[in-house]
Amino acid sequence: MTTLAAAAGIALILLVLWEGFETIVLPRRVTRQIRLTRLFYRATWKPWVVILGVIPSSKRRETYLGFYGPLSLLGLLAVWAVTLVLGFALVHWAFGSHLNVPSGTDADFWTDLYLSGTTFFTLGLGDVTPQGPLARFLTVVESGTGFAFLALVIGYLPTLSQAFSRREVNITLLDARAGSPPSAVELLRRHARDHGPVSLVQLLRDWERWSAELLESHLSYPVLCYFRSQHDNENWLASLTTILDTCALVRVGVENVPPAQAQLTFAIARHAVVDLAQIFSTPPDRTAADRLPPEELAELRRLLAEAGCKVQEGPEAEQQLTELRGMYEPYVQALAGYLRFTLPGWLPPQRLRDNWQTSAWEKGLGGIASPPCAQARKDDHF
Repeated sequence: MTTLAAAAGIALILLVLWEGFETIVLPRRVTRQIRLTRLFYRATWKPWVVILGVIPSSKRRETYLGFYGPLSLLGLLAVWAVTLVLGFALVHWAFGSHLNVPSGTDADFWTDLYLSGTTFFTLGLGDVTPQGPLARFLTVVESGTGFAFLALVIGYLPTLSQAFSRREVNITLLDARAGSPPSAVELLRRHARDHGPVSLVQLLRDWERWSAELLESHLSYPVLCYFRSQHDNENWLASLTTILDTCALVRVGVENVPPAQAQLTFAIARHAVVDLAQIFSTPPDRTAADRLPPEELAELRRLLAEAGCKVQEGPEAEQQLTELRGMYEPYVQALAGYLRFTLPGWLPPQRLRDNWQTSAWEKGLGGIASPPCAQARKDDHF
């Protein structure tokens, strides 16, 4: 029995230390399916999502989902700490509980667990102390492990915060460039005049780098995928999908817009989507509803033509667009279903008001007053 307890305790300690190394220190994707961290998120995310059915308001549902990322991170750290404390307690108990305890009490497993907890969290109360070389050695090792655990947490949380902030900057900047929620048509319409095509190429170049940073940070720290944006009508997957939609149109052929940068941005953005879908074991969803049925494609061409942004037409162009969409849409559909994100449409909403045009102080007035020009929305291009 004691041998089994010792083996179990050592296994728990090594398991958590290796999990912490892979999750916090190792700067690359971990493909191993059976992991404590992976099991934790699978066991907590699904029950968390089930509760959505009893929340009637979409805004409240989004707020509720926004709590999961930070809370799950704290919960994971707590699971690691408790497992380490339990592991060291099992080892102490297996080796005979060589402890000095207050008079009138006997050392048992709960005493070992108490000593393990006070040692790991470096409380140093002194009412229970180790006795003998092995018990003292274990106490020193656990104390060092506790310090190392605290140091990793101190370094881990700021890293996540910085990665989240860098991700959100471009998402916020996309508000005035592609609408709220963003759409490919609105993005192209607002870059259809004057120096708009030049600005569009620069925007796609910025999003090429953003997609590369997303790929690097979110593969290393998948918990960031659960972190929601500040506004309910924005999220990282919707923004990435809008950029992919735009790149697909430009690659098919958009008048006055060179396709070279769109091809580069499409490649890295599609890479990010596919790899993240693999991280969450979400196979491509090829049964989802068509995001761009023929009637909406015709409307897309009409809207862009009115804005002076003509899209290539003909059977070959439509076939190329279908092939490009098939390279990423099944993956974003699968990720959206798993993470409970709302994907943007190709066309902007009928009544579109950007986030910068609204304010809680003017909610009763419907936001900022509309410009006097009746064609304000139509003329709101770069």
